[in-house]
Amino acid sequence: MIQPQALRIINEVRKVILGKDTVICKALMAILAQGHILLEDNPGMGKTTLALAFSKAMGLEYSRLQLTPEITPADVVGFSIYNQAKGDFEYRPGAAFCNLFLADEINRTSAKTQSALLELMEERQVTVDGVSRPLPQPYIVIATQNPVGSAGTQMLPESQLDRFMMRLSIGYPEPEQEIKILKQTEGARPVDSVRPVVNGDELLEMQTQAAAVHVSDELYQYVVRLCAATRELSTLRLGASPRAGAALIRAGRASAWMAGRDYLIPNDIHLLFLSVLEHRVLLSPQAGINGLTARSVLSDVLKSIPSPKLVK
Repeated sequence: MIQPQALRIINEVRKVILGKDTVICKALMAILAQGHILLEDNPGMGKTTLALAFSKAMGLEYSRLQLTPEITPADVVGFSIYNQAKGDFEYRPGAAFCNLFLADEINRTSAKTQSALLELMEERQVTVDGVSRPLPQPYIVIATQNPVGSAGTQMLPESQLDRFMMRLSIGYPEPEQEIKILKQTEGARPVDSVRPVVNGDELLEMQTQAAAVHVSDELYQYVVRLCAATRELSTLRLGASPRAGAALIRAGRASAWMAGRDYLIPNDIHLLFLSVLEHRVLLSPQAGINGLTARSVLSDVLKSIPSPKLVK
């Protein structure tokens, strides 16, 4: 049984993101786990629409910034300007001051601007001219990127990728769903039909409840074994960090809470393992030559480590 509040949000987002329930549910799990989301897909797949639909369904203040090489850190975090009338400097907030910040096409902008996102994603604050300012709560970053190799893209550094709880891809719709999408374009914008079903305070309470889900020592040990296994493989030159394990536990708690449980089970870990870890590991050169992918290597890790047998 899914939690009623979560189901209401999912049903609203499903109005505009058709046939992608798994992606919608995982994105909501990341939000409930107070994590940030990286949406990687080809142009025109609905990445921006997904972020806007979530902001509307949850009644959140939303801001979108199209990231290009010309965008500066000040556009993201804000800047100080001299006010002649007051005889002092006055702070002007940047685009990041909202509840849900969409950083569109993050891998097209400069490394300096990308680095400006690190503090706000990790600390949920920005520092301008030596003054730290907290961001509104709840606070979620959803970034989109086109596949590396597309014109004008660059690879995100590992430190940036590690700040995202999950990397998700929407993917192409099935033919039946694509027909519905085409029919939707004939009238008003579909996203305008999304209505708020919770507000910011209710979302904060949902996040608090998800964070209180019980995790047994056996499952903590299981996650540590999974992460440690990725560090011992010759096929990976960078394994999962402790932050990856912590993100997997937090996301798993959100999965359990959405399912109406107050305790974590191995299936919660299995559901989210690839989405949480795939973007945090790096293949060795030889593994890439041999046609392996991070997903295939991690899938083998998940199969090789036995799940704990829990007795409730």
